[in-house]
Amino acid sequence: MWKWIQKLASPKVFYETINKLIPWFLWPFIGLMLLGLYWGLVVAPADYQQGESFRIMYIHVPSAWMSMLIYFIMAVVGGVGLIWQIKMAQVVAKVSAPIGASFTLIALATGAIWGKPMWGAWWVWDARLTSVLLLFFIYIAHISLLNAFDNPKRGERPSAILALVGIINLPIIKWSVDWWNTLHQPASVTRLDTPAIHYEMLIPLLVMSLSFMLYYITIVIIRMHNEIVVRKINSLRIS
Repeated sequence: MWKWIQKLASPKVFYETINKLIPWFLWPFIGLMLLGLYWGLVVAPADYQQGESFRIMYIHVPSAWMSMLIYFIMAVVGGVGLIWQIKMAQVVAKVSAPIGASFTLIALATGAIWGKPMWGAWWVWDARLTSVLLLFFIYIAHISLLNAFDNPKRGERPSAILALVGIINLPIIKWSVDWWNTLHQPASVTRLDTPAIHYEMLIPLLVMSLSFMLYYITIVIIRMHNEIVVRKINSLRIS
């Protein structure tokens, strides 16, 4: 297994394998996305307090989860790239950053739209909202570092270090609603006991979350394919 992973970590082998993987993630993503949207927007009952406005949850919550998951992946592969100098790990971190930033921006925007009727304001300096905003700025800083040098490889080390340092923000986002008095509701799905959300609302939420994960994998594969091509062209120009 480890030998297969090491072999796949080679840009050449990965490039030859990558196109075969796309349909295995793309079509399940499309199917689950359509199923989740129909189930969440049509089949799921309205919330007894929030009415129909709660349905934005099916975009907001998976986006927020993905913003944290992608950053965690970036920190892990950044560490792998620093320690073992694996090129494909550095590529994963680079192509993941814009995707993670996009999910974070979607989470912030949909949170503001959801918060307006619930809290009476588009934005409050709530602990959860502020820490997610900080995560977005860290994503932007990571992307900026990668593009701050004429030679992109020079930005890989500082951006990986930034990703490792910034991971401290993830537990703050996760447990901010427990550590401080905030307007943001506490965890209702990832609880140690029974989730505080009805299964008719929970199932489409989990379906949407899985579809978002498949979307991320699909886009990462496509972007890695393009990044390998660009690096190959640049190496030929330099030589």
